[in-house]
Amino acid sequence: MSTKLVGSSLTRAMLERGDKQVWCAVSNESEQDAMNTIKNVDGKFIVHIIASEDGCFICKEEGSWKHAVPIKKIPLTQNEVGL
Repeated sequence: MSTKLVGSSLTRAMLERGDKQVWCAVSNESEQDAMNTIKNVDGKFIVHIIASEDGCFICKEEGSWKHAVPIKKIPLTQNEVGL
């Protein structure tokens, strides 16, 4: 049986590995709520997570969150937009 890390567990493992900042969609409600942030393009809930302490995630922007889902934030390429 393989155990795949996803969501907040993956963010926590990345920080434990030594990653200094992890781009995450965040929420205090649930991981699904954090994912809805991405779907709704709500930038105020996409932050740099820099630590995990006492069951909460701490962001560079000085807030704390219960759930932090790592995301990939990269520029689009010409091919990806079909030009």
